Amino acid sequence: MPAHVIVGTQWGDEGKGKATDLLADDVEYVVRYQGGNNAGHTILVGDRLLKLHLVPSGVLYPHVTPVIGDGVVLDPGVLLDELDGLVEQGVDVSHLAISGNAHLIMPYHRELDRLTERHLGRQKLGTTKRGIGPTYADKAARVGLRVQDLYDMKIFRQKLDVVLKEKNAILSRVYNRLPMRAVDIETEYTVYAERLRPYIMDTVSMLHEALERQETILLEGAQGTLLDLDHGTYPFVTSSNPVAGGALTGAGLGPRDIDRVIGITKAYVTRVGSGPFPTELHDDLAEHLVRAGHEHGTTTGRRRRVGWFDAVLIRYAGRVNGLTEHFLTKLDVLSELDTLKVCRAYRYQDEEYEHFPPHQSIFHHARPVYEELPGWWEDLTGVTEYAKLPRNAQAFVDRLEELSRVPIRYVSVGPARSQTLERHS
Repeated sequence: MPAHVIVGTQWGDEGKGKATDLLADDVEYVVRYQGGNNAGHTILVGDRLLKLHLVPSGVLYPHVTPVIGDGVVLDPGVLLDELDGLVEQGVDVSHLAISGNAHLIMPYHRELDRLTERHLGRQKLGTTKRGIGPTYADKAARVGLRVQDLYDMKIFRQKLDVVLKEKNAILSRVYNRLPMRAVDIETEYTVYAERLRPYIMDTVSMLHEALERQETILLEGAQGTLLDLDHGTYPFVTSSNPVAGGALTGAGLGPRDIDRVIGITKAYVTRVGSGPFPTELHDDLAEHLVRAGHEHGTTTGRRRRVGWFDAVLIRYAGRVNGLTEHFLTKLDVLSELDTLKVCRAYRYQDEEYEHFPPHQSIFHHARPVYEELPGWWEDLTGVTEYAKLPRNAQAFVDRLEELSRVPIRYVSVGPARSQTLERHS
């Protein structure tokens, strides 16, 4: 059976955790393919609200093997704390598989991330300060340490000694900080190695053998398309590739292994951190959406910026990811509004752009071209069939589909799995 990809179509926080939770019933593997603990999924399971940062959402299902793939950067202390928390809540984590090729977040990565953001001042990027960017930078520079290095401490120490010379020089000479001791780091990570040992596997072979057995794989991304390092609103992006192409490299699969690319799309738009946001709202309506949508980050708790639905971004995400369908979330949050706005294009100077502008300056100064649609006042959270949604709510979804040019298959009207309506089979 081919694999399916779940990808965020905006700036992250679209509700990928709920989508993964819903679709995991019909798969055998759920794979996290990029990012680190700079992102999170919030999942409502019965009356329990679970917040996951590194562990794939599939961990909640006994029949699913959750996999942390090659493309993830791993903070072992954070992962172990998360696993301990899940065990305390009665979740079996023994079936987790971790790639030995995943890169390790080290103490100097976290420290440099914090110091760099502080040094940038008003030009800061708005990172989570979890060490993600510096870890990916070391990976690209080929001086990173990988999970498999934990199981040959001679290699681990040799690599650590080399990289620590440079990091300590930066810490002491640039930021006036005390240097870090290799022996302290080695002692800490030796403990991590023993606790992680049962989970370390050749995940690439595992996934290909699963496909050969006609089993289904769900590839679960973090962040969103507009935070992609290559295709996002650079430099206000993450340090990895959340797009569907990143799923292939991050999990070790090929293009022919994929048959569905499901774009998770919020019925409005949010983003955390710095960067341009053409449809952003700054008035009382923004505060209403923040409250109604519980728009605070799973990982950092930061208030999310909010704005109207942006069809320009969605069309761009459709192209970049090769989307086959949309999973529309948080439609219920838009209830009790007389009028809804949808951005169908951007205007810059005398030109209108229906597709993502080719230059950052255009995007930074673009003004949204809106069309207005009538709202609805009914509470959607108890609706169990798409055909029973208010007429105006259906018309809104229809228009989003027309503008996005990709079918909207699922519509979410609340956080629970049961609050998902299938629109197209």
